[in-house]
Amino acid sequence: MAGAEGSTGRQSELEPVVSLVDVLEEDEELENEACAVLGGSDSEKCSYSQGSVKRQALYACSTCTPEGEEPAGICLACSYECHGSHKLFELYTKRNFRCDCGNSKFKTLECKLLPDKAKVNSGNKYNDNFFGLYCICKRPYPDPEDEIPDEMIQCVVCEDWFHGRHLGAIPPESGDFQEMVCQACMKRCSFLWAYAAQLAVTKISTEDDGLVRNIDGIGDQEVIKAENGEHQDSTLKEDVPEQGKDDVQEVKAEQNSEPCASSSSESDLQTVFKNESLNAESKSGCRLQELKAKQFIKKDTATYWPLNWRSKLCTCQDCMKMYGDLDVLFLTDEYDTVLAYENKGKIAQATDRSDPLMDTLSSMNRVQQVELICEYNDLKTELKDYLKRFADEGTVVKREDIQQFFEEFQSKKRRRVDGMQYYCS
Repeated sequence: MAGAEGSTGRQSELEPVVSLVDVLEEDEELENEACAVLGGSDSEKCSYSQGSVKRQALYACSTCTPEGEEPAGICLACSYECHGSHKLFELYTKRNFRCDCGNSKFKTLECKLLPDKAKVNSGNKYNDNFFGLYCICKRPYPDPEDEIPDEMIQCVVCEDWFHGRHLGAIPPESGDFQEMVCQACMKRCSFLWAYAAQLAVTKISTEDDGLVRNIDGIGDQEVIKAENGEHQDSTLKEDVPEQGKDDVQEVKAEQNSEPCASSSSESDLQTVFKNESLNAESKSGCRLQELKAKQFIKKDTATYWPLNWRSKLCTCQDCMKMYGDLDVLFLTDEYDTVLAYENKGKIAQATDRSDPLMDTLSSMNRVQQVELICEYNDLKTELKDYLKRFADEGTVVKREDIQQFFEEFQSKKRRRVDGMQYYCS
């Protein structure tokens, strides 16, 4: 008997023990995630008729448009109705995209929901994500050959996904930042470095020892840091001879363009820029020019941004033209963010969500309502007593135990109904 008990104990140790609370919490978390990503998109109607949708859940079909073919994206409804049995790549969400399903990129497939479509959507933008490849390493996710656990982060500008270790700077904790701009996009949109000095949560690497080298080689400069080690301001202490200060104040014409390549072999060499006159720039009323009048740092790294950082971007006429030229006008749109899209989905889901028990009760008359409530109370009491035995014995509740309970409960219910006597007055 002791041996049998020992064997049972060892078997129980090998079986994963999951509480009902764990199951419910995990189910709720998955439901909220799905609701956030899919809730803002229509699961029944093709989004093509809406034109270029500001943001929607998108998929790429490897079955219809494999690598080597033209890239194409399909909406949520088409992924269900037209590509249900196909191999799909989930692209999360993309901005300003029009559903391609059934157009000229699909050789033999016709969209079942909206077959009358233009041959191509010239306004759509594509990248390697549409073939299931991500990051600068151009690898799939999940990657069966990559044994390093790493979080993928989406760039808010190009909307590609990147491994945290391939961004040039260690990402802060996920709860410390809201959006990320990758290295390539920071180079293309170099004006963001002026804002990064004030807003971004990117930290200075400890390997630099807080020293930044001036591109003209005029001494080392120490970056002032906050008590917590984060980059506090763009103010720098300069070790420059008195007679050389006028030269440092002079600004080169290239300072508003991309940084010059450094002759140093250090990959993390940082560049310090300074504008010639704060007073002259601030009179323009341009927030960006005021920030450029201060010293700030450009690095070859991604940057990480807090909630609502976009609202701090200047919207003067010159800046808006610059955003248009760089094709990043969306940065000034508060509804462009993934967070705004997810909140829209959650609100819609909460509005549609209803309690099935209350819906059932509301469709019954008073007698039926009382009977249902009594049945529910009986079930709750008996299930509680049944599970208490397992708790007292310290044993695991298995699937067959639950099945056995409901079979016995149904049997008792039938006996009660069969034993009823009816009288006529």
